Amino acid sequence: MSSWIDGINARVARTPFGRWFRLEGSGAKIERAGSKFSIELRAGLTTFIAMAYIISTNALILTDSGGTCDCDREKYGPTCDTDPAYSSCLQEIKLDMITATCAISCMACILMGSLANLPIALAPGMGLNAYFAYTVVGYHGTGKVSYRNALSAVCIEGLIFFVLSVVGLRQWFARLIPLSLKTATASGIGIYLAFIGLQSSAGIGLITSNSATLVELGGCPPGYRDENNVCTAHHMEGGPTWLGVLGLMLIGTMLLYRLKGAILIGIVIIAIISWPRPTAVTYFPYTPSGDEAFNFFKKVVTFHPIKRTLAEFHWDLSSGDIWIALITFLYVDILDCTGTMFSMAKFAGYMDDRTQDFEGSSMAFLVDSASITIGSAFGSSPVTAFIESGAGIAEGGRTGITTIVTGIMFFIALFFAPIFASFPPWATGPALITVGSMMMTNVLQINWKYIGDGLPAFITIIMIPFGYSIGYGLISGIGSFIFINSAVFIIYKLSGGRIAPPNYDERDDWVGFITRGGFKSNIPPWIMRLFGKKPESVVSSPTPSVDENVEELKEISYER
Repeated sequence: MSSWIDGINARVARTPFGRWFRLEGSGAKIERAGSKFSIELRAGLTTFIAMAYIISTNALILTDSGGTCDCDREKYGPTCDTDPAYSSCLQEIKLDMITATCAISCMACILMGSLANLPIALAPGMGLNAYFAYTVVGYHGTGKVSYRNALSAVCIEGLIFFVLSVVGLRQWFARLIPLSLKTATASGIGIYLAFIGLQSSAGIGLITSNSATLVELGGCPPGYRDENNVCTAHHMEGGPTWLGVLGLMLIGTMLLYRLKGAILIGIVIIAIISWPRPTAVTYFPYTPSGDEAFNFFKKVVTFHPIKRTLAEFHWDLSSGDIWIALITFLYVDILDCTGTMFSMAKFAGYMDDRTQDFEGSSMAFLVDSASITIGSAFGSSPVTAFIESGAGIAEGGRTGITTIVTGIMFFIALFFAPIFASFPPWATGPALITVGSMMMTNVLQINWKYIGDGLPAFITIIMIPFGYSIGYGLISGIGSFIFINSAVFIIYKLSGGRIAPPNYDERDDWVGFITRGGFKSNIPPWIMRLFGKKPESVVSSPTPSVDENVEELKEISYER
C-alpha cells in the first residue's frame, strides 16, 4: 500500500502540476521539502474539518445582525423578536449565510492555493464577524449602521487592502514588525488556539466563565450553565467535555506513534460518537435547538440559493459611524491577517531570515484583499487567514494543494452542509489544543536574553489569548517595543554611547534587514521590472532555525 502511494506521489510530482506547486521530486527550482501529493490531500481535509465550524457559526452570528430583514419596530419593538414574519426572514438569512460562507471560503482557498502556493486557508473571520453583527449593525439592526451600509464598508476595506498590497505598502508594514514580535505572535496564537479549544463555543468546554475570576474549570453539562455560560453545578460531569478529553488523548497517542492522519482520525471518531441522539454526549439533544439541528443534519444533501444577501450594498458614507467601522475593520484585519500569515509561514518553515518575509507573501495579501471584497458581495463580514490552517500544516501540508483541497471541501459542503456543519466543537477542540502545543515551540527562538526584545514578546504572547485578538496582541507588543527601545536609543544617543544596557549588543538587529537588502524585496516584482530592475527573490534561507522547523514538520507528518 505504501509503495503504491509513493508511486503515485512520484508520478504526480513529475507532472507540470507537481512542478507548479513545487512538490518534492518535481525538479522545480525551489522544491518544498517534505511535500507529497498524498500528504497534501490529507492535510487539506484536516484543515477543512478543523475550520468547518465556521459554516454554521458564521451564519448564526451574521444572522443576529438581522441582515436585510426589517419589521414595524414601533409595533414589535426595536429587535423585532415578536414578529413571525421577521423570524421567518431570519431563517432564510441563516440559510443564505451558510451558502455564502461555503462559497466565499471555497473561492478564497482555491485562489490562495493556486496563486500563492501556501497552505493557508481563508474564510470569514471570527471576531470580525461578531464586531460586524453586534457592534456595527447591532443585534437585529439596532446599531447605528445599516447592514447594507456595513457591507459597503467591508467592500471598501478590501479595495484599500488591494491597493496597499499592489504597491507593496502592506508587505512593507508587515516586515517592519520586529523579529521577536513575529516569533511571539506564533506562540501567542498557539495559546489562543488552545484557549479556544478549551472553551465550549468551539472546544471541549473544560474552561467556562466565572464572574469573580473570569474563567474557571467547568466541564458541566450544557443544562447546568446559566445565560453567562457559568457552570452552576456538576462541574467536570459533562459527557461532551470528557469525550473531548478522550479525543485529545487519542490524538496525542496517535501522534506519539506517528500514525498518519492522527488529527483527522481523532476529529472524525469523536464526531461519529456524538451523532446518535439517545446518549449523554449527543450533539443533538431533545431540545428545540437540538431538534432543529438534527432536522438539518438529516437532510444530508441540500442546496440553498442565496436570495436576500447578494450584492446588497448601500453606498452612504456620510455617517461618522461608518468611517469608524471602516477604520476598525482596516487596522484589526490587517494585524490579524498579517499575524496569522506570518505565524503559519514560520510554523511551516517558510520564513526568510534575511528579509523577514515568506515566499508568496505579495500574492497572499492580494488574494486576501480580493476575497474581502468578493465576500462583501455575498453579504459577509471580512474574510481573513485562519489559524486553523496550522492543523493542516501539522499534518504535513506544505503547498497550495492543501488549501485547494480545503476549498474543494467547502464546495462539496455547499451540498453537504448538514453533515459538515454538524461536527461538534468537542470534536474539533482537541485538534486546536494539539496544534497550539506544536506552535509553542517558537518561544525557543525568542531573544529572551535582552529584555527590550523579551518583554514585548511576552506581552504579545499573553495579550493575544487574554485580549482574545491577534490584532490587540500585536498592538500591545509593538507599543511596548517602541517605548522601551526608543527610551534606550534616546539615552544612548544623548550620552554619546556611554549609557547603555549591559547586554546592549545582544539585542535583535531590528533594522538589519534594510542593510541586507530586505527593504528592496518589499517592492512587488512587477514594479521592479517596470523600472528595469531585477526583483528581489524571497525564499526560505538555509538557516538553522528554518531547517529545524522543516525537520520538525517532517517528524510531525511522519515523513523521515
